[in-house]
Amino acid sequence: MPINRDRRHLLQGLAALSATGLATSALAEGACAVFTRESQAQTTPAAALQRLREGNARFVAGKGVHCDLMQQVRQTAGGQAPFAAVVGCIDSRVPPELVFDQRVGDIFAARVAGNIVNDDILGSLEFATQLAGARAIVVLGHTECGAVKGAVDDARLGHLTGLLAQIRPALTALKYEGVPSSKDAALVQRVAERNVQDAMARLMGSEVLAARVGAGELKIAGAMHDVATGEIRWLA
Repeated sequence: MPINRDRRHLLQGLAALSATGLATSALAEGACAVFTRESQAQTTPAAALQRLREGNARFVAGKGVHCDLMQQVRQTAGGQAPFAAVVGCIDSRVPPELVFDQRVGDIFAARVAGNIVNDDILGSLEFATQLAGARAIVVLGHTECGAVKGAVDDARLGHLTGLLAQIRPALTALKYEGVPSSKDAALVQRVAERNVQDAMARLMGSEVLAARVGAGELKIAGAMHDVATGEIRWLA
């Protein structure tokens, strides 16, 4: 018996909806699977970065994958095998797990004002990669960074003074003419990006990390998060 046009359209719509549901279910199932030593080892450095790119795209689109986090807690209780590490700022608007749409056991997150890399961060990342197997490191800066603004203004406050002094070389490297001010939004952005690049160079100064990069076992990347849009832009 022939199917009329309206019914045909209805059936096509139901089929499309079903296919979308299956695709979403498959994505959720894959994204919710906790990393093991085996799946971590099978993840290439390039694939690790791609996973982070795709996660941010979901975050920006409002299509994050929802998992049973307590189930993941139970599954990772006996050990962890994160596929990547992120060095980020303590800014409350840039939590790495959220902006990359990752979950329990997926990434190491080292956070410090201004996403600087000091000896403690270096040691943490040597552990995360050489000993714990992470396949990529991302230095994640962001727009409107208070620490960068403080460094530009040469702010001084307790122990913060010494921290900001580690960002100041990024300003010096730009050979800025005039009196630098955090009110100069373009300057703050340039310093923030240069600070990310300086942090990446510091990472490559580690013999442990440089050896893994040279062996193709690790990639180091830099990126900037836009606090107004949630989008992450990857630096060359």
